[in-house]
Amino acid sequence: MIPIIAAAMDAVVDPAFAGALAKLGGLAVLNLEGVQARYDDPAEVLRRIATAPDDEVQRALSEAYTAPIREDLVARRIEEIHDAGSKAAVAATPGAARRWGPFCAEHGADMFLVQSQVSSARHLASGYDPLSLGEFTRFMPIPVAVGNTTSAEAAYLLMEQGAAAVFVGVGPGAACTTREVLGIGVPQVTAVADVAGARDAYLRETGRYVPVVADGGMRRGGELAKAIAAGADALMLGSPLARAEEAPGQGVNWGMAAPSPVLPRGTRIKVGTVGTLEKILLGPATVSDGSQNLVGALRQSMAALGARSIEEMHRVEMVIAPAIATEGKSWQLAGRE
Repeated sequence: MIPIIAAAMDAVVDPAFAGALAKLGGLAVLNLEGVQARYDDPAEVLRRIATAPDDEVQRALSEAYTAPIREDLVARRIEEIHDAGSKAAVAATPGAARRWGPFCAEHGADMFLVQSQVSSARHLASGYDPLSLGEFTRFMPIPVAVGNTTSAEAAYLLMEQGAAAVFVGVGPGAACTTREVLGIGVPQVTAVADVAGARDAYLRETGRYVPVVADGGMRRGGELAKAIAAGADALMLGSPLARAEEAPGQGVNWGMAAPSPVLPRGTRIKVGTVGTLEKILLGPATVSDGSQNLVGALRQSMAALGARSIEEMHRVEMVIAPAIATEGKSWQLAGRE
């Protein structure tokens, strides 16, 4: 097993990708409101998004997500993920969770992720009846994970409401523009450390351990290591995995809120295709920037710090040093200009 979860992004996860990641020991999350649940064969839709000129990509995204979500496709994708050799983890926004949660559980899903830009136990909505997380987790027969949040108080309340795991991060992802559009977010290491503190407090109070997943903002092995050191139990990656040959995005990625026809909070980015999923996660690396063999880098970082497990990595000392990425690196930086 590796502590890697593939983000519920259409350019990253389809059933085949889920199977490929499962073979390496990770888990992929399928977006229930994405193209896999709207089209029998989404390859052409994905191609149009990938090849659209920059000034037309927003329209291509909006049009791609106007087709309705189909029950038969949701059921089929869950079956295909199982057939590919993976557990079936699926994700939906709070507004869609009440409809799709029981349906997915009935059709064999193994985990349901309720995911929005800022999750709390007091979800607010005006266009639909707000989701009561406590009620939802009680009637769901499968684990319900919740994201995304950034504060200890909000995370603790989510745990009290029955969250099986809490995802952390608002806006750090490469394809997300929430921080620019809405002006909300917390630096990711701070957010992870705060939520990990809530996890530890909740464990002391109740005896139940709720894993913390750092979601977004990590491109290189060193960043994965820092997220674990800050308190994360697992890491959700999007754009780094969109670069894999197995990813359906054809060398691009886009934020989950990018297709919004009213207020897009994501953008299409060109990430390229650099090799197999195995090369990106397990190596061997052919570049020196830390973007390949991510798990190998994490393991070596842990070994250097004397940490034999993720739990021990949580106890290493962290120092806040903004200049560490550039300190003494003037020649390296000059070579990149």
